[in-house]
Amino acid sequence: MNFSAPLRRFSAPETARSSRPLFSSPLPLFSSLLARPPLARLGALLALSCSLAGAVSSVQLQAVIDQSAAYRNGEALTLLSPPRVVRGRTLLPLREVAAALGQSVLGDGTQLLLGRLSLDPRKPQAFLDGAPQPVESVALVGSVVYVSARLLADALNANLSFSDDGRTLTLTALPPGGNPLSPQARFSTDKASYAPGERVVYTEYAFDPDGSDLTSRKWAGRQDVFFQPGTYTVTLQVTNARGLVSQPYSRTITVTGQPIDSPLSYALKYATPGDTFADSKVLSYPALNAQTVQASSLPLLFSDSPETPAQSGILYQDTVAGQARLLAYHVNGLPGTARLYVVARNLETRPIEVRTDRLGETAPTRIEGLLGQVTLLDYFASSGSQSVTIQPGESVAVYASPTLSPGSGVNMMQDLSASGRAELTFAMLEDSLPPSAQVLQQLPFMQPDARHQRGTFPNAVRSIRVTLGQLPARLVIGDGLLDPALTGVDALTGQPQRLIGNYGVLYDIQVQGAAGTAVALSPRGGLYRGAMNIVDGPVTQAIKLPKVGSTSTADSPTLLWRPASNLFNIDFVPASGSNLPISLIFYKASAQSAFGGIIKRYNP
Repeated sequence: MNFSAPLRRFSAPETARSSRPLFSSPLPLFSSLLARPPLARLGALLALSCSLAGAVSSVQLQAVIDQSAAYRNGEALTLLSPPRVVRGRTLLPLREVAAALGQSVLGDGTQLLLGRLSLDPRKPQAFLDGAPQPVESVALVGSVVYVSARLLADALNANLSFSDDGRTLTLTALPPGGNPLSPQARFSTDKASYAPGERVVYTEYAFDPDGSDLTSRKWAGRQDVFFQPGTYTVTLQVTNARGLVSQPYSRTITVTGQPIDSPLSYALKYATPGDTFADSKVLSYPALNAQTVQASSLPLLFSDSPETPAQSGILYQDTVAGQARLLAYHVNGLPGTARLYVVARNLETRPIEVRTDRLGETAPTRIEGLLGQVTLLDYFASSGSQSVTIQPGESVAVYASPTLSPGSGVNMMQDLSASGRAELTFAMLEDSLPPSAQVLQQLPFMQPDARHQRGTFPNAVRSIRVTLGQLPARLVIGDGLLDPALTGVDALTGQPQRLIGNYGVLYDIQVQGAAGTAVALSPRGGLYRGAMNIVDGPVTQAIKLPKVGSTSTADSPTLLWRPASNLFNIDFVPASGSNLPISLIFYKASAQSAFGGIIKRYNP
């Protein structure tokens, strides 16, 4: 069907009749567009064209010669390059008008294609279905390509009309049909206008015409909340299993009126565990009066020096009987592949059992920030125990890392118990060497590197009891003052050691009066990327902190949990590769807002 009905032709441009003024007081969207820089205005125009292309049958553009103000399907917009009359012809900016009509201009600087139109902007010369057009049909004004309004209408099979005075034109076109195999992006929001700090509820209903899976979604401009007044464009594109990408689909959101929530009160309502939010007052909150109670004297054997051994050798060694925690952090500095081992040797005259109760590891990786977080999540998730029986004088590997390529690292944390005296040896061996007693006896003891730590540290469980009162308040961990570093000894050199960072120490934190609060982690020593384990009544859950990436500033806490029980437990181990101190911030869970604390529960 041809949508190019017979049109009135004019030798000079004219303006359309209308029962209302075409350009009355600007709409809010029009005002916001005018306030933007030129490139941002063009971007907003492109987004508008995408949002309406799939939502209307025809797209109608009304514009006035020499004026930037225009309307698209009744919505005000602004053109960076206004219509012009050149040598008696009404010319329109090619790219801007195409975007406003939901069309795409293809090609580069040598040839441009739009519908039935092709042109070379350098000459300039235009062709309609291959037939040359008059030279006056195309003009280059600065760097902007202008095309005759009549030629543009013919190229798109569009309707074109002018007002009686020839100054106002109306161009009506159908949006492109697109590829019938492409997926369709679709979403809605619960409202079109929001107050600052009000949650935006997105419902996505993109689909594929043949029911294929949508393999990816790409959002632009999406935020769950906007705290500053203004006009925002949100766009979605989806990709199906064939690799076909949808056209962008956009909606415009207006933010105006009295604020409902601040960033902090919003986070206390809606943030999920692992989300980071802003709170500039963290360091002003009073410190909680924590009570340290007697805990298990569980020792920690820590091996991190030399952190990057350059040859096969013994990294650390000590004797244990009963329970112990092992923590190792090493990078393969050998020229070839290697593995980290922990070997237990029975020092008794009877068989002993060595049982692993918990184990977490990260290996191999070259990303230092991953080592501590993944190990902790693995450690908290481990369940069940494994044991080996070791005969007198026999040696058995109770841990073996995956193969490490040169420059890749390993982090492991292991809780074990031995039914008698066992010598534990941490060794880095080139891949061809087995962790046998004969091999270990021939290996050198590696000297510490003077930059990292190793040693045996008693009392590796620190039990803390807190009763909450006035909130917000904070519990400080690892500052060296309120929470001092463990002290121990390097069993290979006899030198005293101070465990800076308390890596491997398990903080058993019990909080009384926790119901109705929100708990967050605030880093105070720099970058932090770790995990915690919480027990809230019947719920036990390991939390990744933060959910994505890392956090590094005190005024950007990460939500840990909203306890439902009055008695709440947290297991915290400082993550290898991250920094102490940290603070645990306790807030009242639900702050009242200007509108009485409205909370939107729907989460599609």
